[in-house]
Amino acid sequence: MTHQHFDYATLMRERGFRVTPQRQLILDATCEGDGHTTPDEIYTRVHAKAPAVNRATVYRTLDFLCELRLVVALRVGGQTYYEIAGDAPHHHLVCRRCGNLEDIGHDTLKTLFAKIDREQQFLVDMDHLALFGLCKRCRDAEKRSRH
Repeated sequence: MTHQHFDYATLMRERGFRVTPQRQLILDATCEGDGHTTPDEIYTRVHAKAPAVNRATVYRTLDFLCELRLVVALRVGGQTYYEIAGDAPHHHLVCRRCGNLEDIGHDTLKTLFAKIDREQQFLVDMDHLALFGLCKRCRDAEKRSRH
């Protein structure tokens, strides 16, 4: 996902926040991860361009960008991954066994969210959801091991 399609600087300013050089660097470094990238990978990219930026600044800024929904976080197996938020919600299927991460379109979950709204009077406003389970390969391997 690229952040070049959106004017994140304008979005931050409209919400009353400044676009600092550090925020821009961290946003760029997240984007360079081309999808799911770890904080260490982001820090390494930022540090290569701006050695004065420390890890604490990277972590704080990632939290800030997540609060603004410019970046989304996904926690899998004790590791957090970050990616640029897109123009449409998207979600993931995460295999608990092998760690495979697969994107799943929002259209697949939109019906479920609408049903929750109707039946529970609860509006789901998640634009990044992870569903954990077993992928086909791991399920097939599990079946083979039982026989």
